[in-house]
Amino acid sequence: MSGKRLATVAVAALALASCRGGDTAAPQEGAGGIKVDFGVTAEPCPQPVDSSKGCIYLGTISDLTEGPFKTLAVPITDAQKAFWKRVNDQGGIGGYEVDVTKYVKDNKYNPQIQNQVYQEIKGNILALTQTLGSPTTVAILPDLQSSNIVSVPASWTSLWGFEEVILESGANYCIESMNTVDYAADKLGAKSVMAVHLAGDYGDDAAAGAKIAAEKRGLSFESVTTQTGQDNQAGAIDAVVSKKPDLVVLTTGPTDAAVIIGQTAARGYQGKFIGTSPTWNPGLLQSPAAPAIKALYLQSAPWKAWNTESVGHTAMRAGLSGVTPNDGYTAGWVWAYPLKAALRKAAENKDLTRAGVVAAVRQLTSVDYEGMLPSGAGNFSASPQEAAFRQTLLYQPDEAAPTGVSLVEDFFTGPTAKDFTLDKPCYQ
Repeated sequence: MSGKRLATVAVAALALASCRGGDTAAPQEGAGGIKVDFGVTAEPCPQPVDSSKGCIYLGTISDLTEGPFKTLAVPITDAQKAFWKRVNDQGGIGGYEVDVTKYVKDNKYNPQIQNQVYQEIKGNILALTQTLGSPTTVAILPDLQSSNIVSVPASWTSLWGFEEVILESGANYCIESMNTVDYAADKLGAKSVMAVHLAGDYGDDAAAGAKIAAEKRGLSFESVTTQTGQDNQAGAIDAVVSKKPDLVVLTTGPTDAAVIIGQTAARGYQGKFIGTSPTWNPGLLQSPAAPAIKALYLQSAPWKAWNTESVGHTAMRAGLSGVTPNDGYTAGWVWAYPLKAALRKAAENKDLTRAGVVAAVRQLTSVDYEGMLPSGAGNFSASPQEAAFRQTLLYQPDEAAPTGVSLVEDFFTGPTAKDFTLDKPCYQ
């Protein structure tokens, strides 16, 4: 059995009514004697490299038009198309190529819409190469579990470490924020911390990590919940200006972050903001808040930025030549590696059914991220405590850098995250 323990209590109450028609299918024999059921066809993919090969269909559910993370989600989605094209160019997987273009849906960062569009594509896919957002993915998690649909989250909540069907990469928000607070205590002399965050499995998970670290380090701590939308930040701005914390751990969308940083600075706040990675978009350096952002903001990150020299980063840039650099591309590319590893293992096992992919995940002791994450990342066979990746980085705004940020602190693990026992999700 996998070391991941199903956190069904955490999500059962959130399960949305969903039709389970088509959840069972008799396995058939596919290419090379490999067992297949859903989302794998003998017919070639819509745009094949080699039309003699069959097709593995993977679904994408992302925030593509009007939600708070669309500036990240569109590059994430495009990067994954390029990632799987490279896989196909290199021969595919087990006699099949992979399609991630036919079943792409927009969730608008809305859990109800997520569930609706998931049901529309569910019967036609083997797995999800992307499900963007923590609350949106939680909305379909019970169905993913019951249907054995392995999924790649475009998010980092600590809940994912306890879910067998979820293939997460990088440090979770909770650990990321622990490292942020430890850095601020050690390098910036911070004595007080405020977490300003969205509600739910994104913001609350980061706030939980910040609180754990602040308490361990003897720092004062306050938590302020906000909502998405430029006009909804008055309460958060007032809290920062009135309390004047040395450090604000910010867990919002990029537009919200710009409003909060810009308006608190205009009212005299001089502390430091460190935003979790989804708070950043290079467009912020063209916003009215740019001077405040350059003066007060750092970005915590789960992996290195676009212009890093590694095999994986180089392949990503080659596959996305001509695009305007954005670390949404970097995230999309990194996130795809574990699913590639799981599909390859399943093909080796001669079982590309949904259950076969779950079984393959349990056998992954590491994933080759081609240098985009350090060795030791991608252990899906161990317990959450043993498998959790605990290293993060810090970046600062830099107009000369391709994605608007340059490295301040390389991969590090602070004392809080190093000693922390991850025996349940930080936020439930």
